[in-house]
Amino acid sequence: QVQLVESGGGLVQAGGSLRLSCAASGRTISNYAMGWFRQAPGKEREFVAAISWSAGDKHYADFVKGRFTIFRENAKNMVFLQMNSLKPEDTAVYYCAAKRYYRDYKRDLEYNYWGQGTQVTVSS
Repeated sequence: QVQLVESGGGLVQAGGSLRLSCAASGRTISNYAMGWFRQAPGKEREFVAAISWSAGDKHYADFVKGRFTIFRENAKNMVFLQMNSLKPEDTAVYYCAAKRYYRDYKRDLEYNYWGQGTQVTVSS
C-alpha cells in the first residue's frame, strides 16, 4: 500500500506561484508513475500532469503547459508540482496519484493510490 499526502495549497493572487508537494509512505514510489489531477467545484476531475518513475517522461494538460512543472525526488519519496502564472481558473482541489505503469497516464481510473487533496484558490 502507498499512502499519499499533498501539501502546499493555499490562496494566491492571479499571476502568483505555488509549489505542491506529495509525500509518499508505506512503500517507495521510485518505481511508480505519478500524476497530478484537479477537481473544481461542479466539474469532473481532470488530468494536470504526469511523470514516469525515472522522470524520463513528463506530460502536461494543454491548459498548464509552460506554467506548471512536475518533478520528483525519489530519494525523498516525493513528487512536486510547481505552479507559476496562476489563473483564477486554476482554482481547484489538487490530488496526487500513483500507478504502476506510465501508459494511460491521463486516465484517473488507472491510478491505484490517491491523496486526500489540497485546495488551491487563485483570486483575480
